[in-house]
Amino acid sequence: GVTPTALAPGSYHHPDRKTPGGQTRLPAPDGTVAVATGIYPGWQGGAEVALNDPREPAPSPEEVGRGPLPDALGRFTAIRQIADGGAVLEYAAAGANIRERMAGAASEAGWSLSRQFDVAPSSRQLWLVLGSTADGVSVSLSTAGGKGAPAVILEKVAPAGAGFREVWVVRVPPHSASIGFAASFTSGSTAPSTATLQPIPDRPPPRRWRQEVTTGITRASSREAYVVDDVALPTENPWRRNVRLSDIQFLEDGTGVGITIDGDVWMIRGLSDASGRVRWTRFASGLHEPLTLAIRDDQIFAFDRNGIWRLRDTNGDGEADVHELFSNAFAQTADLREFPSTIRLAPGGEFVIAKGGQEATTQGKHNGSVLRISADGRRATLLGYGFRQPNIAVNLRTGLVTASDQQGNYIPSTPLHIVRDAQFYGFLGDKRPREMYPAPIAEPLTWVPHAANASAMSQVWLFGARMGPLTDALLYFGFNNPELFRVLLDETGARPQAAVVSISRAFEFPPLHGSVNPADGQLYVAGFQVLGWGTTATRLSGLGRVRYTGAVSTLPRALEPKAEGILLRFDERVDPVRAANPDSYAVASWHYKRTYEYGSPQFKADGTVGIDRLAPSSALVSEDQKSVFVAVPGMTPVMQMRLGWSLATAGGEAFQDTAYFTPYNLPRFDPRKEGFADVVVDLKPRALALDPAAPVSAAEGRRLYQAYGCVACHATEETTLAKLGPSWKGLYGRQRTFAAGVVRTLADDAYLRESILQPSAKIVSGYERGDVSMPSYAGVLSAPQVESLVAYIRSLQ
Repeated sequence: GVTPTALAPGSYHHPDRKTPGGQTRLPAPDGTVAVATGIYPGWQGGAEVALNDPREPAPSPEEVGRGPLPDALGRFTAIRQIADGGAVLEYAAAGANIRERMAGAASEAGWSLSRQFDVAPSSRQLWLVLGSTADGVSVSLSTAGGKGAPAVILEKVAPAGAGFREVWVVRVPPHSASIGFAASFTSGSTAPSTATLQPIPDRPPPRRWRQEVTTGITRASSREAYVVDDVALPTENPWRRNVRLSDIQFLEDGTGVGITIDGDVWMIRGLSDASGRVRWTRFASGLHEPLTLAIRDDQIFAFDRNGIWRLRDTNGDGEADVHELFSNAFAQTADLREFPSTIRLAPGGEFVIAKGGQEATTQGKHNGSVLRISADGRRATLLGYGFRQPNIAVNLRTGLVTASDQQGNYIPSTPLHIVRDAQFYGFLGDKRPREMYPAPIAEPLTWVPHAANASAMSQVWLFGARMGPLTDALLYFGFNNPELFRVLLDETGARPQAAVVSISRAFEFPPLHGSVNPADGQLYVAGFQVLGWGTTATRLSGLGRVRYTGAVSTLPRALEPKAEGILLRFDERVDPVRAANPDSYAVASWHYKRTYEYGSPQFKADGTVGIDRLAPSSALVSEDQKSVFVAVPGMTPVMQMRLGWSLATAGGEAFQDTAYFTPYNLPRFDPRKEGFADVVVDLKPRALALDPAAPVSAAEGRRLYQAYGCVACHATEETTLAKLGPSWKGLYGRQRTFAAGVVRTLADDAYLRESILQPSAKIVSGYERGDVSMPSYAGVLSAPQVESLVAYIRSLQ
């Protein structure tokens, strides 16, 4: 009936094709249109028919995605599948409940289409607007009869405006008992059916997808504290369905519920079984490009382009037979980028949803908004607007709503926000006046460099998890470089702020959403190469289990900027000698500029392009050896700050990491209160440079690596934690492949010297990000210092 030009079917064949904006590549009628209606209610109550749209206009008056009708006029309720393989539509109009069933037939003589209705008692006159018909199409009416039943009448009305066809309507008089009738359309010599109308059935159908598909789990072999196990998808299945999971949530018994962009919902059992045998069954199908779902009281709520559906299994056979439209209390345009991004349960049984915000054809009501949906689904309250592509999390204990957004026009880098108070978050669609902001812009908890986290996705709270030090923590997902981050919230000052640090990049697929399995307490993550956004992932789709192995975790548990430096806390004791060496840390800061241009360069404090490198003056270790204070002269609020460290545990295990944060509050550091000895912080500035004439050695190269901040971008240990640049571990002597064409060379001494002095000459594939490109050290490092760095890299085999 329609062309398969929507996102889901089109991306079956071209999964890497980027989703265009606007409303030009949409499904269209496939064939000759025989009956058509306009943009007005199909059922109405009152003395006359009104062929107009009663809803409030969108910011673009021509936009038809204006949201639902007022409940007093009508409300769609559900699609109910029935035993003969058909479906019944259930809705209310002017206070009367109505059930509708359609049936069609075709032959050489022509075709027929019947719309049968059961109408509950109504004290008002009702109108059914059938629409206009093409030439050669006949309309007839048949009734169920019954003693005392009022007669329904088929009429024609003329819409306003020259050139419009007359519209067929059915007048339904007030009635005290339910009545039934059918309106039939026929073509050619086909005669309308004269069979006696039977009541519309409501018995649910038998199971459609009886088969169970079994896959396995491949456990990660890494010895790190947090690893990613691979759960194989049922890509080989009896229905030849693509399985591109976009979200997974859990029932109370640990059954996973997965949803796909192709409109399917799968029940996933056995994820926590020791056997590693995972059993998949189809629960529902037919949703319109859903990206997310939520669970409330073991009921499944799926968010797609039509609204929020409650999927009900009324006969207990393991398949949904009723798609109940729980909520469409918000507007939805046909813009291809107004994605149903996230739905999450909130305290009190409410939900919070996030909707894509890029507008290329019209301005809608709720594009780029985060909305709170009432527990009954009837009301939507604006929490925040002005997002480009938001993805959210909700703290079920406090109700706090967080949202990421994606770098692009007006979004200078990747932000992480708290969403509240109907604030404006900075993005303007293409149809709006350039840089004319409707309200003050709410600044984020923190910015994150686009290269560190491009295409940010949703967040998840690990409440009820059994994830060691990460239990109860806030995590969020990166898409472009598939990655999992920890968010270190800092609420010690006048306003909340946060830092992010990488947990793992051991994903072969791009993650979108996830949740904690109550059966094993581990985090399960689903995702696929959605919408053609760029990703370095090697697989189209996947399901992963982020598992805590019990190994030592060297992730920080807190980061707090202070007036005198940065307080960093760990769950493990650190080597006090290495931690007290200021050369073990690298600090840098920079600003962004918000404009209509795509993204932003990095700017120094003086406004020139680049970053400011800050030299730690000293470092202190707490009395329990689990915290360090990095003294940094000249701390000041800045849009972006980066802290890198290269430390070791008290047991001698070396580790490195980098955190990104936005310091708004800079309270004074109180050593005694924070668990340190009663000392004075040394803030005497230190020069960044080491002795330019020092003898060439790997040890000198290691000191340079720390002093010049290389620690923040290049790993020197085996790790799945992400860095902005390629790892130096095992680099020397390997082949390198570059972004500009298929060019390869050996990582020898000459290549390393060139990379230090002319870093843009050859950019390794996967690191072609100009916004945080490596600076040239020509004129900064002496020739002996360059040779020492080469010697250090050579030693890291």
